[in-house]
Amino acid sequence: MPLLIIFVIFYFLLIRPQQKKMKSHKKMIGELKKGDMVVTSSGFYATIVGVGDASFEIKLADNVKVKILKSAVNEKIGAGEPEAAALEKK
Repeated sequence: MPLLIIFVIFYFLLIRPQQKKMKSHKKMIGELKKGDMVVTSSGFYATIVGVGDASFEIKLADNVKVKILKSAVNEKIGAGEPEAAALEKK
C-alpha cells in the first residue's frame, strides 16, 4: 500500500508536469511559421525563413541560413519581449 501512494505522488509531481510541458512544446512547434523569431536548444536566436515536414530553415544572420530539426527549437520569442527588439535592431 505505501508503495502505491509513493507511485501516485511520483506521478503527480514528476511525470504529469513533464507530459504537459511536452504537449505544450509540441503545440508551439506546430504553430511556428515563416517570420517567427525563435531560440534554438543550442542558444541561437534566429528567424524562421522556411518550414519543412521535419525541419525549419532559420536565418541566424545576414546571408547565414541553416536547416535544423523542429525538435531543436526551444522557444518562440514574442514581439513584445526585449530579446526580440534587440535582435530586430541588428
